[in-house]
Amino acid sequence: MTSASRVCAECGATVFADAPQGVCSVCLFRTGLALLDDKADKAVEPRIARMLKDFGDYELLEEIGHGGQGVVYRARQKSLNRIVALKVIGLAHWATEAHVKRFRLEAEAAARLNHPCIVPIYEVGERDGACYFSMGLVEGGQLDAVAKREPISIRHGAELIAKLARTVSYAHEHGILHRDIKPGNILLDATGEPHLTDFGLARLVETESSVTRTMEVLGTPSYMAPEQAVGNNASVGGATDVYGLGAVLYQLLTGHPPFAGGTTYETIKLLLDTEPRQPRVLNRKVDRDLSTICLKCLEKDPQRRYPSALALAEDLEYWLKHEPIRAKRSGFFTRARKWARRNPGSAVMAALLLGLAVPLGMMIWKNESERPPPTGIAVLPFENLSQDKENAFFADGVQEDILTKLAKIADVKVISRTSVMPYRGARNTRQIGNALRVSHVLEGSVQRAGSKVRVNAQLIDTRTDRHVWAEQYDRDVNDVFAIQSEIAQRIADQLQAKISAAEKAAMQERPTNDLAAYDLYVRATALADAADPPTQEHHGDLFREAVKLLNEAIARDPAFLLAYCKLGQVQDAIYFHGFDHTATRLALAKDAIDSAFRLNPNSDEAHLVLARHLYRGYLDYDDARDELAIAARTLPNDARVFQLSGEIERRQGRWRDAVRDFQRASELDPRNEGHLGGLLASYRMLRSYKEAHETINRLATLKPNNIGPQISDAWIDVDKRADTRPLHAIIEKLLRDDPASAGSRVSDLFVLALYERDFAAAERALALLTDHEFGEIKATIYFSRTIAEGVIAHAKGETAASLAVFAAMPPELDPGWDPEHGGSHAVLGLVYAGCGLKEEALREGRRALELTPVTKDAVGGAGVLYFFAIICAWTGERNLALEQLETLAAIPAGASYGDLRLDPAWDSLRGDPRFEKIVASLAPK
Repeated sequence: MTSASRVCAECGATVFADAPQGVCSVCLFRTGLALLDDKADKAVEPRIARMLKDFGDYELLEEIGHGGQGVVYRARQKSLNRIVALKVIGLAHWATEAHVKRFRLEAEAAARLNHPCIVPIYEVGERDGACYFSMGLVEGGQLDAVAKREPISIRHGAELIAKLARTVSYAHEHGILHRDIKPGNILLDATGEPHLTDFGLARLVETESSVTRTMEVLGTPSYMAPEQAVGNNASVGGATDVYGLGAVLYQLLTGHPPFAGGTTYETIKLLLDTEPRQPRVLNRKVDRDLSTICLKCLEKDPQRRYPSALALAEDLEYWLKHEPIRAKRSGFFTRARKWARRNPGSAVMAALLLGLAVPLGMMIWKNESERPPPTGIAVLPFENLSQDKENAFFADGVQEDILTKLAKIADVKVISRTSVMPYRGARNTRQIGNALRVSHVLEGSVQRAGSKVRVNAQLIDTRTDRHVWAEQYDRDVNDVFAIQSEIAQRIADQLQAKISAAEKAAMQERPTNDLAAYDLYVRATALADAADPPTQEHHGDLFREAVKLLNEAIARDPAFLLAYCKLGQVQDAIYFHGFDHTATRLALAKDAIDSAFRLNPNSDEAHLVLARHLYRGYLDYDDARDELAIAARTLPNDARVFQLSGEIERRQGRWRDAVRDFQRASELDPRNEGHLGGLLASYRMLRSYKEAHETINRLATLKPNNIGPQISDAWIDVDKRADTRPLHAIIEKLLRDDPASAGSRVSDLFVLALYERDFAAAERALALLTDHEFGEIKATIYFSRTIAEGVIAHAKGETAASLAVFAAMPPELDPGWDPEHGGSHAVLGLVYAGCGLKEEALREGRRALELTPVTKDAVGGAGVLYFFAIICAWTGERNLALEQLETLAAIPAGASYGDLRLDPAWDSLRGDPRFEKIVASLAPK
């Protein structure tokens, strides 16, 4: 046995006493240098240089990695003229016998595995006393290095770990453990596919193995399972690799390993004595289910982890498909029991204190339960004290700018403008604080006279009605923007908010140097807010007036970036809501956005407006999401960011993320019906009817006399129980009390009548319309009045009438025809089916699925699939129709129990046991 003489100062590897001149083998192979310094023995130089230049069949090109066991090179295998990765452990006579044995075992174990996600071993050998093996070269990089260059999304991270878990399961089936799963041992190829390498700690799962009986601690501390850390090899098994996979997943989700101390000892102590923090605490975008999966892998007790790597892979795949996972979240008592086992002394003391704490806690809870969180603020509308009432918009502008500046601070929750405007003139600050869930409100007044302005501002603690801070500013009117910046800064100081340098700079920015232009901008903003979302025809006029005012503001100040952004937003709204659904209007929006970017390519507001433009104008969800991510970095309190994110997440099938984003939007803008409407729509699509009902109650509190929430609640009865009676009663009352409102409820009237087989009522609903777009029937699918008449005739069984109506339809289905949108082809397929043209109908239906698949658009794709199923049913393709319905019953936004029970489109399938089974699967439990 050779004895070690010292440790290499360069790399930390052991240098053995019998090494020539004390040469470190690892450094030698890393650098390729013949001599370490001028005093080295010149006699060894030719031999070493020759060996490095000509390593048998391999030419060493460059080092690509190194570790405690050796060095990995990019090399060319001469005989096959191919580039490989060559791992060399060093010179055999400089290493211990145990190291050589371990190296050989590594190579032999890895060579037995043949899997597309395991780096293949080509050759194992020795040369000039050096052990080596060659393996496939994966071009791309180690997972940790790739993640540093380009952040890996949560979903992509879960996909990678699911693939790796199946890979590890394959190795386990062949009797091999990895034992050192970490980001550095995971390589991503050029296409992003993961490959597991370095089975340097792999062991044959055999009790006879002499290596298995050793007490050597192997692994990388931050990713090491507890049983490895204590050297308990008897407990090392498949669950050990599951832990490693969980640790890598944790790093992908949070950017940090589960445990990391300053030293190896500190890391292992953390590993053994503490529980990892919830991934959701470190990254709010991680949902509860994925956090649960990750933490189950990291259980201290191997028995509490997933029973196999395959079980982990399957649970991740359930999550990726938005299906219920098998892992259960640890409850309070489970976590408490773990803590008590690790801290027995403290547990006894805690139990004694609990008896005293409970009564006290109940008293505190009673007093505090109604109090809002301590870090939120609402900037209320400032009172206009000017004699000229036209200056009301000037006062709104002061409030708008202060609110905008405060909203840049990530450390403070700031309520959006929409939710504070209804409190104009209100002074019950405690009530406002409770309603908006904030601890403070800022109120004030503005008085403008000639070239002078007086601004009063006061910060009030809503929990005590105490004035925390107040100030009066008497300045020249041109200093108003400086006043607003000063107020924002003082408020941040009073709230003890942490402000970054970038946030402070943003608070000092002036929106424009022209007060008249800013006044026009504020007026336009008020009009746009009042019209969006539009509920009446005259809202189109409000949008157009806002465009006029914004163009006037830009004419006064061509460098007014916010005005360009608002102009782009309003032009998009005119296009999106159908007031002018033309390419010309879309181009006007793009021109305004481009102008904003010319002024400042890094503008967060410009990126936000571009994201909405891509989403609304082009259904380009991926690029819209990228733009939104840029905007979100500096708009932490902008509810519009979360609203749009929820809409995009929903379209891309990330339903839990969508719900979370809509919830966050409604927290920041609690009186905004649009945010709650987005949340309600998501719950309905997910068939989460209890949550949908709770959201409707929140909507009802905003406008108690509005019948909209009642109608939405009644539609849940239709979806969940196929019960149309509550909806019928509400619609009848609406028509009796307010007949003029019927025109805005045509969609409700028509579908309800169709589901109740009251075809006369359906025809009366259509009589309210001109022969233009009838409205959305199913997830972005629109009918014209003529098509709706054909559907009625088909449902009545009037074949001749149905054929006559559908045959009169033009192929382009004006005005809604879009050859690149699946919905248009779905409707055209329905027309062909109504005409009895089976092949043409199926062709258009399949084209619709190609253009708008569920995988590309989870909402629109589900609507297209619904219509394709109708096309199949109408053309007699019973089996094909049932296949689509099975899918629709299993996916969000697909089909509800009420749809299948009531829609006449499925009459030809009724009585078929397969159809009835699908219906039963959606029946209320």
